[in-house]
Amino acid sequence: MNTGRETDLYPPVKAWLEGQGYQVKGEIGAADVVAMRGNDEPMIVELKRAFSLALLHQAVARLAVTDQVYVCVERPKNWKALQANVKLCRRLGIGVITVRVRDGFLEVHAAPGPYAPRKSKKRKALLLNEFDRRIGDPNAGGATRHGMVTAYRQDALRCAVYLAEYGASRGAAVKADTGVSRATAIMRDNHYGWFEKVETGVYRLSDVGRKGLVDWGDALG
Repeated sequence: MNTGRETDLYPPVKAWLEGQGYQVKGEIGAADVVAMRGNDEPMIVELKRAFSLALLHQAVARLAVTDQVYVCVERPKNWKALQANVKLCRRLGIGVITVRVRDGFLEVHAAPGPYAPRKSKKRKALLLNEFDRRIGDPNAGGATRHGMVTAYRQDALRCAVYLAEYGASRGAAVKADTGVSRATAIMRDNHYGWFEKVETGVYRLSDVGRKGLVDWGDALG
């Protein structure tokens, strides 16, 4: 909960900037805080009690004047929300400051500047693997009425279709005929409740699986 006023944020911000050799003035034009230091780019800080879309709009508008733009909000208790907002501001090239009103404690969470995220090779590999293994484009149509169609669900469907046609079967046979490399694991894990174990390595289609074929029959194209 935010308990202070926007004006409570100004003294700590001004002191912080003056400590870096800036001359600081409030309410210059449309900007809440403007700081100048020699021939450096002007620095602008927009003050608000909490993050809002309006605050981000203001900060983005200030980027037309200078690349050195910060937003400053009252220090929140919800750190998860703060981290999400800091990440967004980094993408916009905007710096982030928080101030604890009761004692003026100021913390800089991000500096202004171009956003250069590190790419995740693992996430990219997962994305490409799902794209390559997905059959057709089932989520564009009616198949999503029961949920999202993933490559895993499509593999389970292929196993279910096989069992519906041939009855109880060994995982190795399902794998060989369907091309689903993890057929045994899918039937053993039984994530959707579609399979029943007959004996070690042998599975059959359950009543839930028969219904699943009706519900998801169009997911294989």
